[in-house]
Amino acid sequence: MKRRTFLGSSAAALARPVFASHASAARVMTVTGEVTADQLGKMLPHEHVMVDFVGADKINPDRYDTDEVFKVMLPYVNQVKAAGCRTIAECTPAYLGRDPKVLQRLSKATGIKLLTNCGYYGARQGKFLPKHAHRESADDLAKRWTAEWKDGIDGTGIRPGFIKIGVDAGEMTAVNQKLVEAAARCHLATGLAIAGHTGDGKAAMQQTEILKKAGVSPSAWIWVHAQNERNAEIHLQAARAGAWVEFDGVGPASIDRHVELVKTMRSAGLLNRVLLSHDAGWYSVGEPRGGKIRRFDTLLTKFVPALKMAGFSDDDIALLIVTNPAKAFSIGVRSA
Repeated sequence: MKRRTFLGSSAAALARPVFASHASAARVMTVTGEVTADQLGKMLPHEHVMVDFVGADKINPDRYDTDEVFKVMLPYVNQVKAAGCRTIAECTPAYLGRDPKVLQRLSKATGIKLLTNCGYYGARQGKFLPKHAHRESADDLAKRWTAEWKDGIDGTGIRPGFIKIGVDAGEMTAVNQKLVEAAARCHLATGLAIAGHTGDGKAAMQQTEILKKAGVSPSAWIWVHAQNERNAEIHLQAARAGAWVEFDGVGPASIDRHVELVKTMRSAGLLNRVLLSHDAGWYSVGEPRGGKIRRFDTLLTKFVPALKMAGFSDDDIALLIVTNPAKAFSIGVRSA
């Protein structure tokens, strides 16, 4: 039996090995503390409460009113809770508007479990990377992110539940490769899953190779925005390698296409490697009351019925929105 080490909140738990076959032993870190994976329920693995696209050199918490963000986003979180959702992975990284305290406040007010992250976003030509990300090594960056896991984020005591990185399409730049290497080192130190915003299939497959070279299984990695790659064969290739293939663009105008994406994965016997979400929310700092907020409930209120109409069973749907996310975000080192 292959062993995975699950990392808890205490020093003893950090060192204690637990076997992956014991589902009740799997743990996930939320902004209000550690929970068992079987407590997550229906989960959205890629959403945003707040973002700030001003750039890493100008980002500052004084740019927004936390009370306003809370008040604006509270009805949207309650709305998706009413639709049956119980957990959301909030994917806004550091230097792009991450605010764990706002997430914790929303979680306590609604009962929705929220996850935040560590890691850096190198897509969009590095606009959202701090200066030190360019000069420091992968080891240095991994130590920074691992420190957030051990000590909490920015003195809040709130710990990340996964690693978030971002890379552009095509052949990856040196700094984007370094981010993947840093994520691999951080995963090996923490057991946190790696969610990689990825421009296309070429960048996706390059990430899996970097991870394997670093000793990390692709099963530790989530291919974020996989729907943007039009070649479905690359989706299958990544899933067969063990990666999580995330179709996170579900919205009112994209339901039919996402049904077809999921059908292709089912036909290949790879439904157990699929994640689904909206990439919605997006209170945008600098816009009046956050601008146009996108709902979080389309997947549960419209997309799930569309899957049923396409012949997906209740067990299929539970696999997609309950079982798969719980496995993907469970804390445990996945070695190559």
